[in-house]
Amino acid sequence: MNDLFEALLAQATEEPPATGDAPASQPADSAETEAGTTQQDPGATEQDTTPPATPCGKDMIIPLILMMVVMYFFMLRGPRKKQQQQKQMLQAIKKNDRIRTIGGIFGTVVDVRDDEVVIKVDESNNTKIHLSRSAIAAVTQEEDIKN
Repeated sequence: MNDLFEALLAQATEEPPATGDAPASQPADSAETEAGTTQQDPGATEQDTTPPATPCGKDMIIPLILMMVVMYFFMLRGPRKKQQQQKQMLQAIKKNDRIRTIGGIFGTVVDVRDDEVVIKVDESNNTKIHLSRSAIAAVTQEEDIKN
């Protein structure tokens, strides 16, 4: 039994020929020396004959799921949250609110309709502008306008 194991070990450590045309350097039976023992590296053990472990699908799926969760939080959740806050702000606009449009125009809300907002931009000439709700960037405070 021990001789069979040593023969298999020697056969596994034997290098294959470089090309298909070249004859094999030694057959499997000639791995034994004249003394009847097999040639073996002094540091070789049973563990050296096992192939190195390769990552399988089970080991790779957990990091992949974690990366997808992180991507969800950075790429999808942030903009959705900001969009929801913008929608709530537009629904909460009421008369006499100070607003800033996307174009940078500051004004006071005079009238709020379904999809339209009327703002007053000049007190002395009573200049009014009709805007779409989506053109409003932010509801501002008096301190924000003066700074």
